[in-house]
Amino acid sequence: MLKIRLQRIGRKNDPSFRAVLTDSKNSTKSGKFLEILGTYNPKAGEKNLDSEKIKYWMSKGAKCSDTMHNFLVHDKVIEGKKINVLSKKKPTVKRKELKAKK
Repeated sequence: MLKIRLQRIGRKNDPSFRAVLTDSKNSTKSGKFLEILGTYNPKAGEKNLDSEKIKYWMSKGAKCSDTMHNFLVHDKVIEGKKINVLSKKKPTVKRKELKAKK
C-alpha cells in the first residue's frame, strides 16, 4: 500500500522534512520513496505541499500518515477532523492539575 508521510532530512539539531510517497513496507529511515510531494521546515514554519499531486495519489489509493493528514486538513487540501497524534501510553495532564498535585 502506498503512503504519504514525512521523511526527515537535514542535520542534527536542524530538522527539516520532505513529504514523500512511499511503499508502506519501507521504513521511514530507509530513504526509499517514489516521489517528493513537498517540504516542511518546522524552525521557519514553512510548508510547501504540492496539493495537486497529493490529491492525485490519494485518488489512486494512497493513505496519509496521521501527521500528514493533520497538515492537509489544516491547509484545507482535504476535509475532515484532525487526528490525535500524541502518544497513547500516557494521558496528557493539564498544567493546573499538575500544580494541584504538588
